[in-house]
Amino acid sequence: MKFVDEFRSGKLAKRVSAEIAALVDPGVPVRIMEVCGGHTHTIYRHGLQQLVPPEVEFLHGPGCPVCVISMGRVDDAIWLAEQPDVLLATFGDMMRVPGRRGSLLDARARGADVRMVYSPLDALELARRNPDRRVVFLAIGFETTAPATAVTLLRAREEGIANFSVFCNHVTIAPPLRAILDMPDVRIDAFIAPGHVSTVVGSRPYEFIAREYGRPVVVTAFEPVDILHAVVMILRQRREGRCEVENQYTRVVRPEGNPQAIVAMAATMELRETFEWRGLGRIERSALRLRPAFATWDAEALFELPAARVRDRKACRCGEVLVGAIQPWDCKVFGTGCTPERPLGACMVSSEGACAAAYQYGGQKCPAAA
Repeated sequence: MKFVDEFRSGKLAKRVSAEIAALVDPGVPVRIMEVCGGHTHTIYRHGLQQLVPPEVEFLHGPGCPVCVISMGRVDDAIWLAEQPDVLLATFGDMMRVPGRRGSLLDARARGADVRMVYSPLDALELARRNPDRRVVFLAIGFETTAPATAVTLLRAREEGIANFSVFCNHVTIAPPLRAILDMPDVRIDAFIAPGHVSTVVGSRPYEFIAREYGRPVVVTAFEPVDILHAVVMILRQRREGRCEVENQYTRVVRPEGNPQAIVAMAATMELRETFEWRGLGRIERSALRLRPAFATWDAEALFELPAARVRDRKACRCGEVLVGAIQPWDCKVFGTGCTPERPLGACMVSSEGACAAAYQYGGQKCPAAA
């Protein structure tokens, strides 16, 4: 197949759906965690839960880059935005994530200079145009977006732009998956690995899941037929008694990933000793920070951040959604006290959040899960 509409073909989807039904053992549940929020939105948007037997359940993982940022780091970003002469730039979704004192949008309403950008290079351009301001880029995301931040840092150093800095919140994909698998009473039978992250890191980082934990893994793309095909590949592994990492997304993903992107990240960033994740707590060596050679452009070196650890609101169960412990509609405030217009947690904010997807495309409990 060469064109997008082929991967959205209803006729082909029904054919793959029939193959899934033939591979399922009646009455034996298969719980598949799709790690990436992009996959979650495709599942809800195209009604894929209704195209698989009731034995197959999709669980939503910690692959939403906005959702996994802890409230304490959000508060740090708001603190930065409210410092004298600071212009804080970030992606649109992060502006609405609630902290203890509201969101970055609320901080802007109070007078802070907070601007939405589409890339870190846009933030660097703001620094060029505002030499009298300290421009801080709030960097988030997995290995998908980290290379763009790395390239921007290299350019800032090359051009000697000293009024630009990065508040680095980039995280890595493998440690949270290990943390979830180490939780007691894990009820995940297989993983659909994230497509975008895998274009950078490749398919090899997931091998520990199959080797150490005995769960099949399939890297896949984001169209409905892609995801259904990934389910077929998972069920075939289970039927044949195999646990492997397979790559359905061969049109983009390579086992070794993108070597140039990996080199750029390694040149500018290194692993942190520990990092606070929403829903998972502190995980060792799970996030990136800037290397000492880039201290001139490191907001954490330039500012004395409060760095307070903050718990999420008690009513919000976003953390449990992120580890596949509950479905969005299991949260009592879903769709009532927590909506996209008035979110209590990050999962209802982000364009990749599971709660936002369930609300936008379902609104209530899925019929197949009832």
